[in-house]
Amino acid sequence: MSSPVIQLHQVTKSYQLGELEVPALHGIDLNINAGEFVAMAGPSGSGKTTLLNIIGALDDASSGKVLVNNEDISLFSAGKKSQLRRMQIGYIFQHYNLIPVLTALENTEYVLMLQGRAKQERHDIAMQLLAQVGLQGKEHHLPSQLSGGQQQRVAIARAIAPEPKLILADEPTANVDSHTAEGLLDLMEQLNKDKGCTFLFSTHDTAVMRRSHRLIWLKDGAVDYDGEPLGFALP
Repeated sequence: MSSPVIQLHQVTKSYQLGELEVPALHGIDLNINAGEFVAMAGPSGSGKTTLLNIIGALDDASSGKVLVNNEDISLFSAGKKSQLRRMQIGYIFQHYNLIPVLTALENTEYVLMLQGRAKQERHDIAMQLLAQVGLQGKEHHLPSQLSGGQQQRVAIARAIAPEPKLILADEPTANVDSHTAEGLLDLMEQLNKDKGCTFLFSTHDTAVMRRSHRLIWLKDGAVDYDGEPLGFALP
């Protein structure tokens, strides 16, 4: 059986707004195993992005334990969290987060450069990945010269370039049309199958929910459903 990549034990999160404490997550218990393809969904304000940011070491839980690859990241220093994000986690964002002055090739190489990989090695990896995501011939285009779907493909290539065990995708299909979204999902599902990358999506998109192998539904900051998508009445 696959080992857990993510383990959450009684995770809570509250935000302080002036004198008011606003709870966002309530006692989340969750395990996600290596190689899973999981969608995390729920109404706006249900805590999806908050939970994704905590798992990705972009935010801290108020209480509870968050283990990524069997390490309690709540004990990490800021520097060690940065290293975790650089070496072990790939990110795909709703708004792509590409560096506008870098080409598709340079954006894909960027994390490999931060890891200290040799110039030729990172060039070869990036070229191969851009071809794999259907962007052969677009390597030297800036983000502004690419469509939304093409920019998201660059973001996917960048996320998988360091071969992370975990890829976190926050609303990856939100800014593309349904046809492009299906193509992106085909691509990510194939990467999941071929490379064994664990995917965790935060999404409002029912297409992502249906294509996932497991659906976690959050409601009011708690897990309301965790199981096969077919077992849940999608909105």
